[in-house]
Amino acid sequence: MFEFVFVTLASGFAGFIDAIVGGGGLILVPALFGVFPGAAPATLFGTNKGAAVWGTAWATLQYARRVEMVWSALLPAAAAALCGAALGAWTVTQVSPEGLRKALPLILLAVLLYTLARKDLGREHARRFGGGIEAALASIIGLLVGFYDGFFGPGTGSFFVFLFVRVLGYDFLHASASAKLLNTATNLSALALFISKGHIWWHYALVMAVANIAGSLLGTRLALRHGAGFVRGVFIAVVSALILKTGYDAFLAA
Repeated sequence: MFEFVFVTLASGFAGFIDAIVGGGGLILVPALFGVFPGAAPATLFGTNKGAAVWGTAWATLQYARRVEMVWSALLPAAAAALCGAALGAWTVTQVSPEGLRKALPLILLAVLLYTLARKDLGREHARRFGGGIEAALASIIGLLVGFYDGFFGPGTGSFFVFLFVRVLGYDFLHASASAKLLNTATNLSALALFISKGHIWWHYALVMAVANIAGSLLGTRLALRHGAGFVRGVFIAVVSALILKTGYDAFLAA
């Protein structure tokens, strides 16, 4: 009973954070590993995806009702992200991600410092491109970050948000809304792989999914109410936490 309650609460909080700016896995994955230390890692990752994909999809729907979504760019980008995630998942079976694991904290630190240095970054929504160029650039972002999600994973939502802000000129609110669609695609790709291999606990995942949707609903409402400045602040907090977590995992963990 304790296990159900703990991971359900963790899933709700993860959905809340993930709906605002991504990074829900930073909460839910450690919670699953802490409660089930003897379980196969693939099963815990699959259970995480089985819960998280619903909250992310729900957040996408909520944002789409209130925020301008450039579907002509985002739908090709989502397809590219799905393909990239599948390719990344296959690649990790061939190549060790150890080098990326050590580089990730430094990459995240560079993202954080750049965001802090550019005080105006992501505060105004001013799309830099349109038509085919925007669709092509969004698809490249989807493919690259999707590949990263399939290959390694931590911080995927934050990378989507940052690149939509920096490359396409979105503000943090529109970038977060757009990132949810792409993140849903990458989650679906990973989930399909885990299901095909039998690596998911449905009795946990389904209950956690309900909590994840509830957290997602609350997080989306807060983001829509308070706007780009609020999302930027949460982005900085989540990236900072990711730097600490990935840095510890890469250099200090046994």
